[in-house]
Amino acid sequence: MDTVEIEGLTIAFERRGKGQPLVLLHGGMIDHREWEAQLDGLSDAYSVIAWDTPGCGASEDPPRSFRMADYGRVLASFLERLGIESAHVGGLSWGSTLTLELYRQRPDLVRSLILTAAYAGWAGSLSPEEVTSRLQTLLRDIDERSQDEWLRGFLPTLLTDVAPREMRERLLEAMGSASRPSGIRPMLHAMAEADLRVVLPTISVPTLLLYGEGDVRSPRAVAEEMRRAIPGSRLEILERSGHQANVEAAERFNDAVRAFLATVDAGGAEEVRPGR
Repeated sequence: MDTVEIEGLTIAFERRGKGQPLVLLHGGMIDHREWEAQLDGLSDAYSVIAWDTPGCGASEDPPRSFRMADYGRVLASFLERLGIESAHVGGLSWGSTLTLELYRQRPDLVRSLILTAAYAGWAGSLSPEEVTSRLQTLLRDIDERSQDEWLRGFLPTLLTDVAPREMRERLLEAMGSASRPSGIRPMLHAMAEADLRVVLPTISVPTLLLYGEGDVRSPRAVAEEMRRAIPGSRLEILERSGHQANVEAAERFNDAVRAFLATVDAGGAEEVRPGR
């Protein structure tokens, strides 16, 4: 992996392929390895870049006070450091909210959006009761249970019941080596407090929304609300997959992304003016 220093933090990332940059932002409690199937499957046509969010994997922990705006600022500086003037940017779950935060701060850096299992932040997509429950449960689990115990309890919310055992164990291994309480805590608070609903109607770049049919963390109601709020966005539901649709339905996920980006790069997906 390569590293750069941003605001005194060492940020690790992997980059494969050549072509238009495709930046992928992972979810919580894992690192760039969440995107292994995309780093492999899309790097024939794109320069695929997947970072480790500050506090995850090989990247250094941010201050405990970090919130979504801080992660977004570091991400923008990271892209500039890599010499990226405009990129296709995709995020999953926590990473989808960070993608929206990047767009809020620096829309000039974003050529298109690929939002998977997306939220407008927990506060922006879930009820206050659900936000409180998720935050308190996860903070309690990382404080009171062994890492293996609470990760195994969390895993069923990421994949469907029919996901192969090997896939489950591989994802669990990546989560176990990538996550640590000092990095998770600020990410959880950032996600719980984030409400980016005001950003959604201002989005004017082509936007693809991808959700797993069996996603219990970002259910269909959240997907439909995102589709209604983002002008001109396209929603695709991937059958037989859950929250981690990019892992569980990797080939179909990659096909959907490739088709969308080909249209964008060919100029077939025109920008949408906010409010249209």
